[in-house]
Amino acid sequence: MYYTTILSKSGRSLCHGWSTRSLIFATTSSPSNQSSAFSSLSRAGPLPPSASPTGRRGQEPRAYISTSHSLAAQALFRSDLINCKRVVIKLGSAVITREDECGLALGRLASIVEQACELHSMNKQVIMVTSGAIAFGKQKLHHEMLMSMSMRQTLHTSKRQGSLIEPRACAAVGQSGLMSLYEAMFNQYGVKTAQVLITKPDFFHEESRKNLIGTLKELLQLSIVPILNTNDAVAPPPQIDKDLQGVISLKDNDSLAARLAVEVDADLMILMSDVDGLYTGPPGHEGSRLLHSYCPEVDETSVIFGEKSRVGLGGMESKVRAASWALDNGTSVVICNGHEDRAIHNIVSGKNVGTFFTKSKVQSAPVELMAMQAREGGRVLQTTTAKQKHLIITKLANLLLERQRDILDANSRDIEAANKSGLEPTLVSRLVLSERKLHTLHEGLKQIANQSSDIVGRVVRRTLLADGLELKQVTTPIGVLLVIFESRPDCLPQVAALSIASGNALLLKGGKEAYHSNQILHSLVQEALEPFVPKETICLVSTREEIESLLELNEYIDLIIPRGSNELVSMIQKQSQGIPVLGHSEGVCHVYIDQSVDEDMALKIVRDSKTDYPAACNAVETILVNKNHLRTPFFEDLFDMLKSEGVKIYSGPRLASALKFGPPPAPSLHTEYGDLSVTVELVDDVRDAIRHINKYSSSHTDSIVTKDDNVAEVFLKGVDSACVFHNTSTRFADGYRFGLGAEVGISTCRIHARGPVGVEGLLTTKWILNGEGHIVEDFSKGKKEYVHRPLPLPQGAAEREEVEDVELKD
Repeated sequence: MYYTTILSKSGRSLCHGWSTRSLIFATTSSPSNQSSAFSSLSRAGPLPPSASPTGRRGQEPRAYISTSHSLAAQALFRSDLINCKRVVIKLGSAVITREDECGLALGRLASIVEQACELHSMNKQVIMVTSGAIAFGKQKLHHEMLMSMSMRQTLHTSKRQGSLIEPRACAAVGQSGLMSLYEAMFNQYGVKTAQVLITKPDFFHEESRKNLIGTLKELLQLSIVPILNTNDAVAPPPQIDKDLQGVISLKDNDSLAARLAVEVDADLMILMSDVDGLYTGPPGHEGSRLLHSYCPEVDETSVIFGEKSRVGLGGMESKVRAASWALDNGTSVVICNGHEDRAIHNIVSGKNVGTFFTKSKVQSAPVELMAMQAREGGRVLQTTTAKQKHLIITKLANLLLERQRDILDANSRDIEAANKSGLEPTLVSRLVLSERKLHTLHEGLKQIANQSSDIVGRVVRRTLLADGLELKQVTTPIGVLLVIFESRPDCLPQVAALSIASGNALLLKGGKEAYHSNQILHSLVQEALEPFVPKETICLVSTREEIESLLELNEYIDLIIPRGSNELVSMIQKQSQGIPVLGHSEGVCHVYIDQSVDEDMALKIVRDSKTDYPAACNAVETILVNKNHLRTPFFEDLFDMLKSEGVKIYSGPRLASALKFGPPPAPSLHTEYGDLSVTVELVDDVRDAIRHINKYSSSHTDSIVTKDDNVAEVFLKGVDSACVFHNTSTRFADGYRFGLGAEVGISTCRIHARGPVGVEGLLTTKWILNGEGHIVEDFSKGKKEYVHRPLPLPQGAAEREEVEDVELKD
């Protein structure tokens, strides 16, 4: 066992840990041994000019292996792994062996085989590199030894002691049984397998290597899964792992898998062990986190290996070296925990499992780090004064106008790219910024700044519990918000301003279609923040594969607010790992036209509700018409107006049955069109309209147009939506129009906040109790009595728990 340090190109220590010799990458304990080991490795091929036994600037020598592989295009992001065609799966000893290391973990192995067969059914080619022959053979030989012992010997034999069984004999006994097991498992899915036993000289001999690779490629062409292992029956035995008191340490196959993956032009190599991947510190220590992405060429990245596998030879250092070498030679790599459920399936689906090795040097900060920094920055933000918050938001509002040209230039790049990529017209329209929008944003942010003076720390309730014991309920920030939005770059400064005003830290995840717009707007937010709080208080997550990771960070994120399509919101609601989600999944809004109606007013309201901004979530999608208007001039005027505005009309079931040659039927009464399309349906009266809306609406915004105030009152009380209007357009459901300055979204939830969510919706409360040595025992024994008397709040401006003028003294 040797303690090894890996150095970067600049000579800086990248990682260190205990390891042993591996098949290809040798680490030795002395300079002389380094030279001899390097000499033996160089037989595989000539050394590159930069390689030498002593290395450069104190570096360890780097083993070089010749290969017939030509560099292929690699996955730079996890999402690219979906397209991989040829996959090498290496199963570490700790993955397929039981905890007692006598026999195989059959359930785990069956799950891995099932996932490999799934890849096979998706027309992907699979090669498996497996350990386990020694463990399987050991189980058989151990049984034979017990059978040959006397009763007395059996009783006095310890599980962890006794003669060490020869590993080569174990391998010879176990190899056939292991392959029979694999064959039986794969046969359950109709997949054929082939066994390939190899030794180290097979790679060093040119003709043998060509024959091996040719055989593997031919098997793959025949849709057969090759299962490879080193021939441990003739290989030198591994050293005894003294820490395990005589338990056999099995053969390491990391370097073997890397070499094979490169030789057969594999797109992806998955190294499975019993550790999750690379860590920034010792796993399990406070502050240590798993690296989901790792670029070996980035000198600044520092990692510390996870614990060495309980069995096996190489440990994490061997995996990193093998993975880095495979990556350098054109194969993408993921190191993962084979004990994790459906790890292979999730990796090939682009999900965040294990550590993904990438050539991309442009890597954003890991999401865990961003969330941690945001929480720390949020605590600083909570201590800022109301005046400081006002200055930050005002500066941001002014920057929107001062940098207007830069913002619109960035936005035009996004629009051009969106049009070229064939993005849906609805999303393109949401993407557009204009001078008018920027001025509206400016005014909205100024409103928020003016409202931010007494938001946080406001006393909302005071109660005298007993003499000298006063309880206060005060407003406080929620903590860290995660806002995920599609298109709509204008929501970024709105949400940022609301977050600052309410004292919340913020993580923003925008869509890739608004990349350039989001980048410049976020830079303005950080410019406004920096004089008073850390700029990391509001972070923009801009890489493609981090939504799932964010949804798992319940330790750092307190509330998720999605803004986007029904699919996006539904996906986030399903995948959120214990983090509350505030928002709405659809905007199916209604306008009901009553029998008693001002016809001109009704036409104006319908026109505005549908055509002012059809892509908005508060645009009307269904118009309910009292049945008495059917075949009247007003009904014809309504249709003519919609057609003149370019609106495509669909009929509900009742209207379709009433009109012989009416509009085509609506695809569904739940449909949110998001464009110039609308459903028209007939209802009997206001109560029928209420029943229809409560059944088919998304509880967003619904409006009635009527001259009868009694009918209006029935509608306003009966409709169960976040926003219910009388004689107004549905388009008024907006934070800016409500005087909130802006909104983080419109919530259709039943708790906390409903409708447009402004600053108030981003607050919670805490209880502050001031006493004079009060203890519960005095009240239990009757020495003191509760009075529970409500106390008045201060007149005029609400009292606020000020912190900015308090000086703490040592």
